[in-house]
Amino acid sequence: MSASALPESVGQDPVLFREIPGLGGRRIGVATLNSPQTLNGLSLPMCRLLDARLQAWAADDSLVAVVLNGAGGKAFCAGGDLHALYRAMLDSPAGDAWANVTARAFFETEYRLDYRIHRYPKPVLCWASGIVMGGGVGLMLGASHRIVTGTTRYAMPEVTIGLYPDVAGTWMLSRLPRGIGTFLAFTGAQLGAGDCLHYGLADRVCDAGGLDALLAALAITDWSTDPSGHAAQVDAVLDACQTAAPEPGPLQRHADQIRRACGRADFLEIAAAVAAWKDDPDPWLSRAAATFLTGSPGSARLSHTLLARARHQSLAETFRMEFTASLHCCAEPDFREGIRALLIDKDKDPRWNPATREQATAQWAQRFLVPLGPAGRPHPLADLGP
Repeated sequence: MSASALPESVGQDPVLFREIPGLGGRRIGVATLNSPQTLNGLSLPMCRLLDARLQAWAADDSLVAVVLNGAGGKAFCAGGDLHALYRAMLDSPAGDAWANVTARAFFETEYRLDYRIHRYPKPVLCWASGIVMGGGVGLMLGASHRIVTGTTRYAMPEVTIGLYPDVAGTWMLSRLPRGIGTFLAFTGAQLGAGDCLHYGLADRVCDAGGLDALLAALAITDWSTDPSGHAAQVDAVLDACQTAAPEPGPLQRHADQIRRACGRADFLEIAAAVAAWKDDPDPWLSRAAATFLTGSPGSARLSHTLLARARHQSLAETFRMEFTASLHCCAEPDFREGIRALLIDKDKDPRWNPATREQATAQWAQRFLVPLGPAGRPHPLADLGP
C-alpha cells in the first residue's frame, strides 16, 4: 500500500499523520505524537504506528521529507510509557527478565524505530520544542535535521527512576567530550538550545512558534528530481527559518570544571566530585548534584559501565546491548521502585538497592550484560546491522 493510500489519522489516535501537498506532486509527511496529557510519552502503540508509517513513506517516491513533532505545545516527547512498563513488571515473574513479554515488545519496537530513523533514506526533521527526554531523545537523535527552540528542555534523567540513558543514549553520551556525557547521565541535567547546538545534540534553532512557517516553506520548495539533493534543500529552508544563535548555556559555562571532575576512569572519584557540587552557588550545578544524590546509585554505576562499552561499539551493537540491559532493569528492583516513587505513590522516597555508591560495584553491574533468551536463539535485534 502506498503512503497516499493510507488514511489520515484523526481524533484521539496516539500518532496523527498528514501529508502536505507540495510542488510538482511532491508531499511532506508530518507525524505528530498525540498524547499531550502525558507530555507525548512514547507508548508501544505509538512506536508501532510511527514505524509502520515511516516504512510506507520511505517506499513512496513522491514523499520527499518527514517532520516529527508533538501535540500540545509543552513537549515533543517527555519519555516512555512508564505506567505500562510498571504494570508489566508487577505482572511478570520476579527476577526473570526474559519472561516480561510486554517489556520485550516495547524495547524491541522502540529501538527498531529509533534505528530506522538513524538510517532513514529521506530527510527527517525533528521539531524538538518543549520537553525532550528519554524516548523523545531517542526519536530526535537519529533525525537528519534536529531543530530546537527557546522552550527546549533536553535531558536524560533516567537516574531518577532506576534506569539509564537508553534509546542509544549511551552511544550518544559516550561520544561527547570526555566527562560531559558521564555528567549528563549521572545528573539528568537539563539543557537548552544553546548547549544542544554547541555539543552537536541539535542542528538548528528556530522560534518556538515557527513550525507552521517551516511546513509552508517546505511545501513551496521546488524539490530536485534527484533525491540525494533533498537534504541540502531542507538546509536551505532552515537557513531562512532559523533564529540567531542562543547564548552559551550552563553546560558550556561549566565545561572545564565538569570535564576535570567527570573525565576520569574511577566511578567513585567521579561520584564524589559531582556530590560536592550540592552546595555550589550556581543553582544549575547544585540542582544537578541534588538529582544525583537522590537518584539510584545502581543507575549511575550502570551508566558508567555502559558508556565505557558504547564508546567502542557501532550503533547496532549499542542497541543490542541496551535491549539486554533494559530487560535486566525490568527484573531488578530499582526501575520498578523508581517508577513507584515518582509516578505511582508519588512519595518521591525511593528505596534503592543497592543503597549506596560503594555497594554498586563494577562486578554488580555485570549482571545487566548477561545474554537473555533461549540458548542458541539469535538476539532479537541481530538483524539491525554490524
